[in-house]
Amino acid sequence: MKKLAVLGPGCAKCNKLHKETEQAAEELGVEFELVKITDLRAISGFGVMMTPALIVDGEVKVVGKVPSVAELKTMIGDE
Repeated sequence: MKKLAVLGPGCAKCNKLHKETEQAAEELGVEFELVKITDLRAISGFGVMMTPALIVDGEVKVVGKVPSVAELKTMIGDE
């Protein structure tokens, strides 16, 4: 199961990244758990200083931008 987390305070870009990450994972057909992390201390705990950010299985994959669904599929699908 893929563990996915979107980091951000809830801004428009953060919400877009959450929606598109969910879409990418569903299109890949992988089992996943997707959470939103809005607490700034928790976000900085990942070493992230810009949002939105995407964490896949504990690894920071994106910081400060919203990639395309195709790019997200590549990040989520990596083993």
